Amino acid sequence: MEIREQLIRINPYSRPGTKIRPTKVIVHYVGNPGSTAQNNRDYFDNLATTHATYVSAHYVVGLQGEVIRCIPEEEISYGASQGNKYGINIEVCHPDKTGKFSAVTEEALAELAADICKRRGFDPGKDVIRHYDVTGKKCPLWYVEHPEAWLTFRERVRALVNPPQPDKLYRVQVGAYRDRKNAEKQVQELKSKGYNPIVKEE
Repeated sequence: MEIREQLIRINPYSRPGTKIRPTKVIVHYVGNPGSTAQNNRDYFDNLATTHATYVSAHYVVGLQGEVIRCIPEEEISYGASQGNKYGINIEVCHPDKTGKFSAVTEEALAELAADICKRRGFDPGKDVIRHYDVTGKKCPLWYVEHPEAWLTFRERVRALVNPPQPDKLYRVQVGAYRDRKNAEKQVQELKSKGYNPIVKEE
């Protein structure tokens, strides 16, 4: 995952510069089917000129899996009402009105969320949340209407943060002998104690 940093201008409407201490990752969908990460980033930036509304995000994940950082994580963004005070807001692009993310977009989102969790010590099971979990708004739409997809996504993030470890075997070596008779004697002693030792010649 490559993050392209294109910070938007300091302004009251989308990047006031207020410092925060993030404790959550908040996932959104842009609600504008087919729009790109660049489109949404530029919209946030243009609010410095248009003054049309108050809205922004720290990151936008695009239709092709591209990721743009719009605002530093330690500054507030305007995406989730009261959640702005503690959340790192991620807006995610989608191809159609269902709000479902493409595979490449969802993969980039998972990698981004996992990266933030690892760097900040967040627990994906409780610290990666939806806009819906903050305000009740149906955002991100697909994850609200398909809660099983949301749970699967969070497990995917968890697996990236804490990859399952392959099964390991640990061998216990009791001793090494130059004389095989001594080795056999040790084997008999271990067998008398209920162990099942073997002699390996090297």
